[in-house]
Amino acid sequence: MTEQTENLLIDSNEYLKSGIHIGTKFRTKYMESFIYKTKPDGLSVLNLQKIDERINLAASLIANYTPEEVLIVSRRENGWKAVKAFGRHTGCRVFAGRYPPGILTNPQLEDFMEAKLVLVTDPWPDKDAVKDAVRVSAVVVAFC
Repeated sequence: MTEQTENLLIDSNEYLKSGIHIGTKFRTKYMESFIYKTKPDGLSVLNLQKIDERINLAASLIANYTPEEVLIVSRRENGWKAVKAFGRHTGCRVFAGRYPPGILTNPQLEDFMEAKLVLVTDPWPDKDAVKDAVRVSAVVVAFC
């Protein structure tokens, strides 16, 4: 076993079983450092070491907040099960589905809440939650 794989949060085989390394044919210059290689068909394979480093960084950041201070949002249906499980296990508040804009910024709303940390599963579909978080100076962690 190499030193790199020894330092992973979980065994590399667990990461591989989850499919976390399977990327997409879409890529930007900002993704370069996260791409391990690109297959002949154009599909990018992601770098497990980099993913692990970022998960560790996000976990360290999240550990600085109480569950009541954290909101996790997923508009995409493929993230609903994960965010609901995260909420059950941590006690954090969850929005799985359409995020109602203004929920962090408008105290007149019935569902108004305060959050110091907002986690989103994808910054594009969850852009309303990101905008609200920025307006109230909450920290945002976006998984992509």
